[in-house]
Amino acid sequence: MKKLVLAAMAATVTLSAAAHDIVPGEAQQQPIVLQGGTLFTITDGVKTDTDLLLVDGKISAIGQDLEVPSDAQVIDVSGKHIYPSVIALDTTLGLTEIEAVRATEDSNEAGDITPEVSGHVAFNPDSEVIPTIRYNGVTHAQIVPQGELIAGRSSLLQLDGWTYEDMGERLNVGVHVNWPRVGISTSWWESRSPEEQRKANAEARKHLERAFVQAKAYYDAKQAGELEGTDLRWEAMLGLFDGSSTLFVHANDQRQIEEAMEFTSEYGFDWVLMGARDAWRIADQLAEAEVRVVYGAPYGLPTRHDEGFDQAFATPAALAAAGVDFAISYPGYWDVRNLPFAAGNAVAYGLDKDAALEAITLAPAKFMGVDNEVGSLEVGKQATVVVSAGDLLDPIGQKVEMMFIEGRLVDLNNRHLQLYNKYKQKP
Repeated sequence: MKKLVLAAMAATVTLSAAAHDIVPGEAQQQPIVLQGGTLFTITDGVKTDTDLLLVDGKISAIGQDLEVPSDAQVIDVSGKHIYPSVIALDTTLGLTEIEAVRATEDSNEAGDITPEVSGHVAFNPDSEVIPTIRYNGVTHAQIVPQGELIAGRSSLLQLDGWTYEDMGERLNVGVHVNWPRVGISTSWWESRSPEEQRKANAEARKHLERAFVQAKAYYDAKQAGELEGTDLRWEAMLGLFDGSSTLFVHANDQRQIEEAMEFTSEYGFDWVLMGARDAWRIADQLAEAEVRVVYGAPYGLPTRHDEGFDQAFATPAALAAAGVDFAISYPGYWDVRNLPFAAGNAVAYGLDKDAALEAITLAPAKFMGVDNEVGSLEVGKQATVVVSAGDLLDPIGQKVEMMFIEGRLVDLNNRHLQLYNKYKQKP
């Protein structure tokens, strides 16, 4: 009986943690005019006291004193800030609910080489975490499978819908590689000797290289019409060799980054550097090689004794000064809600504010190949808009009041807000 009770309790916890009760927004039924706001267009500067017309899920017009369609809903946003879609890169949103509850954790696949895995397949659109992310202005997220060497393919989803088919902005954008370790750990928890660690690092690198050699041979054989049978692993990597897919390389140590640059240059891949904690150390080389960087360490302690206390915070400004094409991410799932604040923190440590906004809107859209649809406020793009009573990048002043995704009004209710409203009434 005790086992049955415990099993029932575990099932209850799992089910209650797996689904929120917020209904996705309905398709836009009539024109909407956001009247008199301050528009952060990203591509055409900041426009004050300006109207934004949304029609059939698209931005139809931008300007002052726009002619209002007779059937339009007019919303006064005077004094409020209007932003385009905020895009969170390198997340496990919808793959992890509660890390300590195994049944709600589906971010990893068994095996070292699993490029056939797609992040969106395991994505839970009813995740309780998603509404809390939206409440801070994030409209889109890159869903990235985790793993060892070749982890799988990521997809970009907008964060309001019933299924990943509803939410898919672009599926299977590219393959993710976790670059093998290059250093030696002297931490107390490391049980292997330095020699054993070096051997393991070398073996991992060889394992990765063999996988790409096999994938290239498979690609060549398919091009020549000489294939016998199908290997789902290498099928998932075909796009890397014809340029239709992106390689996302996760690397933080300078030596890892340099190895990845050499490796990708050899193959001629279209690639993006993810994580990039040490990118500031070789920023000029990254700029010269035109490497796109998703900086994923916006907060944190120095990694070396001789680094400044603010190195993590100041890196975006250093990348911008060197001319690196970069975006800012906040990897994980819960912490994703702080992405706008990470960009704001970078402003406090020297990054231009316009560049900071671009780093979480248009730059991620470009990296994901969807900048013709989202990432800026431009006529013809999706009516995906965030309305805040204050500065979106300021954790004190920010107050997101409305969100539209493709013209649909998104319900911003969420568990955090519900608990806040509950406990502020407690005597």
